[in-house]
Amino acid sequence: MTFKLGLTGSIGMGKSTTAQMFADAGCAVWDADAAVHRLYSVGGAAVPEINAAFPSAVIDGQVDRARLREIISDTPEALRQIEAIVHPLVRDDRISFVKSASSDIVVCDIPLLFETGGESEMDAVICVSVSPELQEKRVLERGTMTRDQFLAIRAKQMPNDEKIQRSDFVITTDTLEDTRRQVHDVLEQIRKDIGHA
Repeated sequence: MTFKLGLTGSIGMGKSTTAQMFADAGCAVWDADAAVHRLYSVGGAAVPEINAAFPSAVIDGQVDRARLREIISDTPEALRQIEAIVHPLVRDDRISFVKSASSDIVVCDIPLLFETGGESEMDAVICVSVSPELQEKRVLERGTMTRDQFLAIRAKQMPNDEKIQRSDFVITTDTLEDTRRQVHDVLEQIRKDIGHA
């Protein structure tokens, strides 16, 4: 049986880097953001339904994410409609990935794991975390958003302390070396538990 490990964490916490470390350690990794990208691309399963609900969001046969963001900011209830279309498709994508995976542990990289209730479908959950100061420094160093934009995104996400309380494991991503050690410790613990189950 495949062990499903949910990986979550707020913006700038080091989730993508940690996911890559799990992949390097031999785990199959499913990425929710990449799944949405596939669903929105030409031929993607979300395109016809988004087109039916918001025709102006589909350009050249694919969902234009910038246009979708504009629609959401102009029409608050649009987000619920979009989520009702996309979340079941993302879930189907994840289920089919897990079924086809050959590794004993599949890591599901899901930024909004708790917000979407996805933790109920995982065998365990890891939250990646750093101090609020380091989180802000990392995000602003990317140069892709202003401090106000970052603070607005962080305010919409579930508080980090709450994510930590609801998780089975916490990985602090201060340094690459320490993060890698924690990834190996988590895998060792899970494999030991699987062995005793």
